[in-house]
Amino acid sequence: MADKLEKIETSPSDALFDEKEKALQERLERIHQMEQEILQKEKTIKEKEKAKKQILLRLSPSLWNQLAQWAEDDYRSINSQIEYLLTEAVKKRK
Repeated sequence: MADKLEKIETSPSDALFDEKEKALQERLERIHQMEQEILQKEKTIKEKEKAKKQILLRLSPSLWNQLAQWAEDDYRSINSQIEYLLTEAVKKRK
């Protein structure tokens, strides 16, 4: 009886299934590697973003008050509002 079990051959459909399974495993490994690369790149970008340059900016009280009101209207901090305005100005310049 054991001889019969050992001599059972795999059918062509089993071999095809094994090939497809192997190909899927390889794809899954590549996807996992790509996910890791993406996560690393995102981490690098976030670290660079955290390393923003600090500047001293002197503003007149009236300009400060106008920016403060505008920031409040847009639900931003004054600092974020100034950064937003500078970013938009640079985009328009290009």
